[in-house]
Amino acid sequence: MKDEVIKHLEFIQNIITRMNTNSFQIKGLSVSIVSILLTFYVSEKNTEFIFISIFPLILFWFLDTYYLTQERKLRELYNQLIKGNNAELKPFEIRLDLFKKGRFSFWSVLFSKTVWVLYLPTLLLMLIIYFYSKK
Repeated sequence: MKDEVIKHLEFIQNIITRMNTNSFQIKGLSVSIVSILLTFYVSEKNTEFIFISIFPLILFWFLDTYYLTQERKLRELYNQLIKGNNAELKPFEIRLDLFKKGRFSFWSVLFSKTVWVLYLPTLLLMLIIYFYSKK
């Protein structure tokens, strides 16, 4: 493999690592914010804190999905470079627009296991607590 291709692969791998780190930090931040708002709800008995916590949860869900979508596209680009299927690419070019449909779409990642396992049950729990506490 040419040195140029190896450097290109290292460049892509560094970006993948940053996307993965961002995704992990978003998950942690989302759990922290929801926990803090639930603590306020418990101490104040004010259901508005539960309702307010739903918005950052959904925002982080979408942001996490964005990062994971980009990561999937970068991984596919990396795999294609390794296989030598890079006729459309110039050296050090990153073209994520080549991957749009199927498992690379935003909506496909939104409900993938790595994302919905955290956000959907948390969202449902928040809604259950909110509607149960309204009674």
